[in-house]
Amino acid sequence: MDSVTDTNPQRKRGGAALRPSLARRASEGLRSGFTLIELLVVVAIIGILIGLLLPAIQSAREAARRAECQTHLRQLGLAAQMYCDAWRMFPPGCEQNSFASPPAFRGSSLFVFMLPFLEQSRVRDKWIVSDPMLNTLGGRGATTAIVLPILVCPSDSLGQNPFDDGTGAYYALTSYGGNGGTQPYPPQSAKVDGMFHTTGPASDPAVGQSSVQEGDIRDGASQTLFFGERNSIDSNFDTFATLGWGERMSQWGTWAPCGGRKNVGRVTMGAYAPLNYSLPFTFSTKASANPSASTKTEFQEYVNRRVAAWGSQATRIAGVPGAERSAAE
Repeated sequence: MDSVTDTNPQRKRGGAALRPSLARRASEGLRSGFTLIELLVVVAIIGILIGLLLPAIQSAREAARRAECQTHLRQLGLAAQMYCDAWRMFPPGCEQNSFASPPAFRGSSLFVFMLPFLEQSRVRDKWIVSDPMLNTLGGRGATTAIVLPILVCPSDSLGQNPFDDGTGAYYALTSYGGNGGTQPYPPQSAKVDGMFHTTGPASDPAVGQSSVQEGDIRDGASQTLFFGERNSIDSNFDTFATLGWGERMSQWGTWAPCGGRKNVGRVTMGAYAPLNYSLPFTFSTKASANPSASTKTEFQEYVNRRVAAWGSQATRIAGVPGAERSAAE
C-alpha cells in the first residue's frame, strides 16, 4: 500500500508560522501586569506624595483658621467702637453690684454688653440684668452656657464647652479677653489703666468707677489694643487645681461670668505678665519658685500673673513663612 504524504507547502509553512505566534502572545500576556517590585515602587511614590501634601494641607487649614481668628478680633474691636458710638462710652469690663445673699458680688460682663453689636440680640434679650445669677438657671440650657462661635478661636482646644463649675451652673468659654491695662487682676489691686475694668456700685478697686470714654484714650482708638487671645492650656497650673489650689486654667475664660469678685479676671487680660506666660513649675516642684509659692497665699501671685497673661495656643504656624502669631492680632 502506498503511503500518503502532505505535499502542500503552504500548510507546512502555516503550521510552522502558527507556533511562534502563539508563543509570542502567551509571553506578552504574562508581561501585561505589574511585578511585585514595580508595585512596591508605585506604593512608595504615592506615600512620598502624601507625605509632601499633608503638611501643606494642614498649613492651609491652619492659615484659614488663623484668618478667621483675626476676623473675630476685628469684629470685637468694631463692636466695642459701635457700643461707644451708641452710649458715648466703652462697655465696662464688668458692671458689678453687691447683694445681701451669696455670692455678694454679681455682675454682667464686657461681652454681655456687646452682644447686640455682635448680632447676638436674641441672647442679650434673654439676659437678666437685675440679678445676673439667674442667667445660670437651666443647666446646659442656661444663658451662660450658650456657646458663641464668634467668641471662640477655631484653632483653640477649649476642652468641655460649656462646663459645669462644680455647683451645677454651666458656663461657655471664650478664647478672647479685653485690654485690662497693666494689672487687671486681682480687681482689688487693678491699676484701672486699660480699656475695660469693673464699674458700678460695687466696683474695684474704687466704688462707683465708670467706663472709659473715647476722650480718655490719649493715643487714639486706632493705636490702642482692645482685644486679644487667652491660652487656656497650662498643665503646670492645672497641677495646683487638681489638689484644690484654685481652678483649672481652662475654666477661667468664660464670656458670661456672673457671681464673685473674679468676674473681671475672666474677661480681661493685661501686661502684668509676659506674652505667652505659663506657670514655670508644678505643684511638686513649687519649692523652686522665686518668689515663693509654698502656700496658697504665696501662690496667689502666680495666679494673678497667669490669669492676666495674653497668650495663644499656636505661637507659630508650621510651614507658613512669616506666620508668627501674637496673642493680640
